[in-house]
Amino acid sequence: MSADTPRENATTSTAADGRELIRFDKVTKRFGDHVVLDQLEFSVSAGKHVTLIGPSGSGKTTILRLLMTLLRPDEGVITVDGDHLTHEEKGGRLVPAGEKHTREVRKKIGMVFQQFNLFPNMKVLRNITEAPVHVLGMGKDEAEQQARELLEKVGLTEHIDKYPSQLSGGQQQRVAIARALAMSPKVLLLDEVTSALDPELVAGVLDVLRDIAHTTDITMLVVTHEMNFARDISDDVLMFNEGKVIESGPPEKIFNDPDHERTREFLGAIL
Repeated sequence: MSADTPRENATTSTAADGRELIRFDKVTKRFGDHVVLDQLEFSVSAGKHVTLIGPSGSGKTTILRLLMTLLRPDEGVITVDGDHLTHEEKGGRLVPAGEKHTREVRKKIGMVFQQFNLFPNMKVLRNITEAPVHVLGMGKDEAEQQARELLEKVGLTEHIDKYPSQLSGGQQQRVAIARALAMSPKVLLLDEVTSALDPELVAGVLDVLRDIAHTTDITMLVVTHEMNFARDISDDVLMFNEGKVIESGPPEKIFNDPDHERTREFLGAIL
């Protein structure tokens, strides 16, 4: 996937220079006898926004969970920014990675989940500063200043001293987005981030994500059923079926004139 000219006014620096940032090389993932990903191969260039679409069970969320090392591949290799994610080189050969290696590579990746996963006993500010301070070693004052800037970006400045239970679902999800950005990830993973929200709260969260997509160069890998959102922010759309990419291309091609019959069936059922 080729890269475009870097977006202007970037607040997160991940140059869209054509450099490959994510690669899945013959990755297979099984759950018992069920093959969820089947010798999957695809790559994402730095600065690109790529949306994964397809029916439930086609492997989309599994890809994100593998990148977060919540799952491990049964076969194949995943590379992030030139580093193997779940393998490392020893003695000239690839072996399963130790926790230290995996943890260092995983720092390059941020994820926003379907459920907000905020720390319920921490106020909004500390939810955002906790990882930068304890994982990245950032000073507390710097982390708090960054958190305030991110809360302004997601429109939650006035809620800085509240606990998650005092926020709506949409507000909690916007805190979760700010928390992911606070780690300055090179890759932001979005897993159906509006699926747990009441319909009237969806637009506000999607507007925040559109702003991030249009004003930063952060690489985004998105799983969503919000097809208008996918049209707006995607450089490329990948259609998955039975653990494989069956079609890929720019959103105008995939949504308006797909080549594959399975893609036409899927889009016809949801649009």
